[in-house]
Amino acid sequence: MDKSKQVILFLIPSLIWGSTWFVIKFQLGVVHPVLSVAYRSGIAGVLLLLGCLLFRQNLKYNLKQHLFIALQGLCLYSVNYWMVYIAENYLTSGLIAVMFSLIMFMNIALNSIILKAPLRKEALVGGILGITGTFFVFKQELMQMSTTENYAFAVIICLGSMTLASFGNIISARNQKNKLPVLQTNAFGMTYGALILVVISLFLRIELTFDPSGSYVLSLIYLAIFGSIVAFSSYLSLLGKIGPDRAAYTILLIPIIAMVISTIFEDYQWRQSAILGILLVVTGNLLIINKKWVNRLKFKSV
Repeated sequence: MDKSKQVILFLIPSLIWGSTWFVIKFQLGVVHPVLSVAYRSGIAGVLLLLGCLLFRQNLKYNLKQHLFIALQGLCLYSVNYWMVYIAENYLTSGLIAVMFSLIMFMNIALNSIILKAPLRKEALVGGILGITGTFFVFKQELMQMSTTENYAFAVIICLGSMTLASFGNIISARNQKNKLPVLQTNAFGMTYGALILVVISLFLRIELTFDPSGSYVLSLIYLAIFGSIVAFSSYLSLLGKIGPDRAAYTILLIPIIAMVISTIFEDYQWRQSAILGILLVVTGNLLIINKKWVNRLKFKSV
């Protein structure tokens, strides 16, 4: 795969998902989180299915293929996001971003265990630097984290969401290895994800509501089209080309981008630890992209 295309596919989900932490705030309040995520995935899935029909893409798959696509939808487009929305009621978006950066190591582990892929030392070295840098960026928030029951519950929910998302990455890599195209799997997966959440809402007897305010509708459209369709299509295409471990490094850029947005719109105050953290994340990025740099280090092969 051409390196310039890799860079583009790398930057698109990083920039978009970096902004979604701020945009999700406009989804909280009136509408139950399970319904907001269902609306988001449902809109994205239907639009993608219509696009597939318009461009006459193959939509015929067997039962086993649909089951794996539905499993991808459950892990990547529905329940995991529902859990994030719940966690954001108790934790700052920065702290959630820190915990989600752990998906790097989870992807490396699951990629090796499930897909039998070799462990790449450049991914491990870059990941360690990136997560260390992310810790320094949000050091103050981590130190101020409450130990109350609600916070502990939110941390568990957030880590569960991250684990589901990592499994979703591995399932997507498996689906692509089995010749399931990204466009169609996203279309069906997001639709299945929305249907799963609708079933959950019915089981929990959640009242069907919708917020017609401009902020809710516009944020929903942004999350559905850019946060779901564009970002996931780019990210999963990259994942299929370079593997879940290296593709997941986009996750480490997201908190940094989110912090820049917070600086502009939420008057975030920069600290020395945050600057140090950004330098570590950038260095980790360079190590991931430039494998030769890691090979110069006196490490044994992993």
